[in-house]
Amino acid sequence: MKRLQGEDSTTVAGRQSPDSGELANDPRLNTGVPHVARVYDYWLSGKDNFTADRVVGEEAIKAFPGIRLSAQANRAFLRRTVRYLAGSQGVRQFLDIGTGLPAASNTHEVSQAVAPDSNIVYVDNDPLVLAHARALLTSRPEGHTAYLDADLHEPGTILEQAAGTLDFTRPVAIMLLAILHYIPDLADARRTVARLMDAVPAGSFLVISHAGTDLLPDDVAAFEKALNAHLPADHHHVARSHDTVTGFFDGVDLLEPGLVRVSDWRPDSPEEAATPTILWGGVARKP
Repeated sequence: MKRLQGEDSTTVAGRQSPDSGELANDPRLNTGVPHVARVYDYWLSGKDNFTADRVVGEEAIKAFPGIRLSAQANRAFLRRTVRYLAGSQGVRQFLDIGTGLPAASNTHEVSQAVAPDSNIVYVDNDPLVLAHARALLTSRPEGHTAYLDADLHEPGTILEQAAGTLDFTRPVAIMLLAILHYIPDLADARRTVARLMDAVPAGSFLVISHAGTDLLPDDVAAFEKALNAHLPADHHHVARSHDTVTGFFDGVDLLEPGLVRVSDWRPDSPEEAATPTILWGGVARKP
């Protein structure tokens, strides 16, 4: 994958991100079918979503009115974890998979505010997300930002393409925020995490947030039912227990405070800690 600097440093799988004509001709962009990235954008009060996404988003809100706050808590968790890794842990490389549509406090903005020479690779498979990458995910001149058109189900492809920007002989932070619960098969999800972590050296980090069956269980069940009524079976939302999510960290060392509600992971304020959420979150270091 070609590496560019400064404002031209965003690429999509080795090419410039699609223009409006290319986007219009992309067969994957069916605005009548909801996509989780655009539904999530709606929960965050974004504007890059369509009627089908808003309908599903509203049905999920009716089932669990706290989903907007939970999504905000997840963004705050991203901000805190990236700031911590780029700061006290000295991480300069981030692989953010399933990043979704650009919002406030994106991974490159947070990391490069601490360390301008940070390199970030974003991964998503929604063509609308990709169309926004070049305009909105621009790197500081000292670092690099790239965007891959790829799916979490294809970790080998992600790693191969990300190697054009990231040096896998040096520590990398693998970011899997609110994405693993869209891999319904637990064994498949575990293999994916293991494949990604096998590719990075000691001193790398794994950051995960994941919906929990044991956080507001009645709300989670209702929310999941409403959401899955509109999603393809191979991308159904599957919340998992604290113990099951902990299993994704096998072979790596969970940092304090362990796997906790994302609102409780080193919050910046009592208000952040009090934000309701259905997401477990944790950060671990590869020994």
